[in-house]
Amino acid sequence: MTSSIFSQIILPLCLFIIMFGMGLSLQIADFTRVGRYPKAVLIGTFGQMVLLPLAGFAVAAWLMPSAALAIGLVLLAACPGGTTSNLVTYLARGDLALSITLTAISSLLTIFTIPLIVSLAFLAFADASTEVQVPVGTMMAALFAITLLPVMLGMVLRAKAGRLAAWLEPKINLFGALFLVFLIIVITAKQGDRIVTQVASSGVATLVLNVFMMSMGFLAARGFRLNADQSTSITIEIGVQNSTLAIMVATSFLANPEIAVPAAVYSITMYLTGAVVIGLRHRQRRQASKLAAPLAESEV
Repeated sequence: MTSSIFSQIILPLCLFIIMFGMGLSLQIADFTRVGRYPKAVLIGTFGQMVLLPLAGFAVAAWLMPSAALAIGLVLLAACPGGTTSNLVTYLARGDLALSITLTAISSLLTIFTIPLIVSLAFLAFADASTEVQVPVGTMMAALFAITLLPVMLGMVLRAKAGRLAAWLEPKINLFGALFLVFLIIVITAKQGDRIVTQVASSGVATLVLNVFMMSMGFLAARGFRLNADQSTSITIEIGVQNSTLAIMVATSFLANPEIAVPAAVYSITMYLTGAVVIGLRHRQRRQASKLAAPLAESEV
């Protein structure tokens, strides 16, 4: 009973609050910016909505030892970027406007794609212990109610009361980070003795997926001659997913905590690789400043 209350009420409500906080950082221009950065937005969206789920299927088939963990990895790959990707992009001095635009677009599209991709994952990997009827229609309606609706409400509040929105946003972001830590603890407790084996198995797969997709995102961006800031944004946006949403889908709709394990492990992985990107970007900027200094002196 307590577990049901948590997965059916508390978790969706907390995700609603977190997505409301994301809406506080958005405005209509974030959805209409496609016309200003068409190439960058198309590359980032294609990488996130097509290449990432395909890579999720491939890595899951290759490295995941159980059906539930394989489905969990695909579910994670189907999720959009979240506010964390925007934060990491900001710290890495990437193109924040592009990052926010990609997050906004993917959050809208995944209402429709998550149920379909999860259904395909069950067809590909499910065994007798994990087989379940995926409620596609119900999931789409619920994803709208707990992702897109609060984002829209947050955007309205920002437009109507900007100062209040600016005050609320960092507090809700902090709540989101703390709640994610809490979710990881809950999942660990629920899985009991099995968690060590599951984390060991999922750790390799999540790291491979994360590093591979970040590398692909960066190479694609540079291959299409996007600038360093845009390339950084696409690299992070493809590599940092909304793991809280993946955990919610796994525990609330699919009622299988084991499916949530890859998302919990990924939550740690994405912060580690995100920190590496931030460090590399700061090093790159320092080197650029050193090279620019002698040129500035010579001009004087």
